[in-house]
Amino acid sequence: MRSTRRRLLLGLAGVGVAGGCGDPRDEGAPTIAYVVPDTASNFSVELGLGYQAGAARVAGVQTSVSGPEVVDGPRQVQRFQTLADSRIDGISVTTLSPELFARPMAAAAKAGVQLIAVGVRPAPASGVPLLVSNDNYELGRMLADEIIRRLPANATGTVVLGTIAPGVPTMDFRTQGMRDRFVEKLPKISVTGPYDTAQDVTANRAAWARLATANPDALAFIGNGDPDAFNLASVRSELGGRWLAGAFDLAAESLAAVRDGRLTAVVSPEHYLKAAVAAWIQAEHAAGGDPLPEGWAYIPGLAVSAENVESVVIRQASAAARAAQLDARIEEIKASLPDRLRPIDDAR
Repeated sequence: MRSTRRRLLLGLAGVGVAGGCGDPRDEGAPTIAYVVPDTASNFSVELGLGYQAGAARVAGVQTSVSGPEVVDGPRQVQRFQTLADSRIDGISVTTLSPELFARPMAAAAKAGVQLIAVGVRPAPASGVPLLVSNDNYELGRMLADEIIRRLPANATGTVVLGTIAPGVPTMDFRTQGMRDRFVEKLPKISVTGPYDTAQDVTANRAAWARLATANPDALAFIGNGDPDAFNLASVRSELGGRWLAGAFDLAAESLAAVRDGRLTAVVSPEHYLKAAVAAWIQAEHAAGGDPLPEGWAYIPGLAVSAENVESVVIRQASAAARAAQLDARIEEIKASLPDRLRPIDDAR
């Protein structure tokens, strides 16, 4: 399954995903760029593919997608500043360190660069008019529902929560949504955590192995990030666990685990979808001067379990397959954007 991710990364590299800092602009062409948290994780691959697909809907716009090789907030800011200092019309950003971007974004906005935040609410005073994102609290509740519907109505016991990024609002909202849903639906259950499960894949697996070993009678283990999903499936197999497990995103290894029952469910924040919508809006502005909408453009997530995993596996097989399943949805969201806008300060 790792080879599938590698093929996607190589495909992205061919259309502009890179770690370098060159000026992507061809003289005279409208130019937009996307700065992602890293160039290796599944969610960044999805974001990059979606951004390229959305931008391609507007002819003549130059695009690039770039970021550090691993999640590194200061290096990501450096990449953003290099792009902002070049002759560029717009930049979209997804970051796990929004506070580091506040001053650089404000300076870029003042200089006339049109900015869009994707997936993570920008810090106050950053000058970003548009956020294209999920309701992460809602996503957490959605994942909790997948676990809850497989437990008895009077269930007692422990559910263990993990977080790959303590203190990052996006992740905190997901975890709070999970916790609140269990309190509402299964009040006799004890929800512990969230424990720090780390972003690094190897460290993440070790963290879940420790938690599972320490809590052998737990009803479920639930993470709020990408590596949590395939690592929980691996740990469950290794330990012979009978507990339920869920996490986020659509890594090939995670979908395979949902398919064979090692993982109960994942929730997809639909990274491809939201990045495609953001890029389409940004490309239209770069090409024709259309003003950016202001507010939080809400993008729904998708719960993936045994009932629908086969369709999602087909969708995730290639960039062309994603487009075949999602193009109509992208067009629907773009057309209904005015009705989807919420106050950016309400984003969670």
